[in-house]
Amino acid sequence: MMNDRKKVLTIAGSDCSGGAGIQADLKTMTALGIYGMSVITAVTVQNTKGVISSAEVDKDIVKAQIDAVCSDIMPDAVKIGMLSSAEIIEAVSDKIKEYKLKNIVLDPVMISTSGRNLLEPEAIDVLKEKLIGHVSVITPNIPEAVALTGLNIEDDIDREKVAAVIGEKYGVCVLIKGGHSDNGADDMLYENKTGKISWLRGEKVETANSHGTGCTLSTAIACGLADGKDMLRAVESAKKYLHGALAAGLDIGHGNGPVDHCYIIKNCFSSD
Repeated sequence: MMNDRKKVLTIAGSDCSGGAGIQADLKTMTALGIYGMSVITAVTVQNTKGVISSAEVDKDIVKAQIDAVCSDIMPDAVKIGMLSSAEIIEAVSDKIKEYKLKNIVLDPVMISTSGRNLLEPEAIDVLKEKLIGHVSVITPNIPEAVALTGLNIEDDIDREKVAAVIGEKYGVCVLIKGGHSDNGADDMLYENKTGKISWLRGEKVETANSHGTGCTLSTAIACGLADGKDMLRAVESAKKYLHGALAAGLDIGHGNGPVDHCYIIKNCFSSD
């Protein structure tokens, strides 16, 4: 009898401190009952205080990792995070087309929370030309949406316009996150097939520990899509999960600590 456990592949960078990247993605998948798999594109040296350095994985090794996973365990959804160079972007794009991967969530990681560039500037054009048109949904924050379009975002109307520009140009759904806004935690989803705009309102959790929120949200969306949810329901459930992970109040490290990915998992061991 075949196991019906849903499977999600994350293609992203490694965070040795465990709060973001591959580690955050796998924790999120486990918490949501999904079988997680990973392809590492870069190794970052970081902790809650910031990114210190990073080393890119060779593009052929990235391709080989994707081959190893997809030739054996085909994912029901894919989350794409840190792709640090044009070569890596092209390698991932080629494999998406080769394996006809579906339910792809792209978190266009460009700048770390601490302000370090995680995507080479010249690679942004390759991201737009080679990859965005092959994913299901892209999840930029406000600065990333501005970088992708060159358009300013000053208010909600601007956000809707920019989302429509991205969605219509590339044929994808667009979730512009509101975490960088001073007005709360309102996210906006544009669904390209219908032109429908949905505002997902939320209260901003006042916390010093928000490391990995973008990784966590995009992975949770991929988990929802893998589980058969439509785009809006997948985003709604992911937003609810992230809010709980922020509100759980995990306090680890001396800087911007991680969210509590496993807050919904009850302790399996009774205390003595």
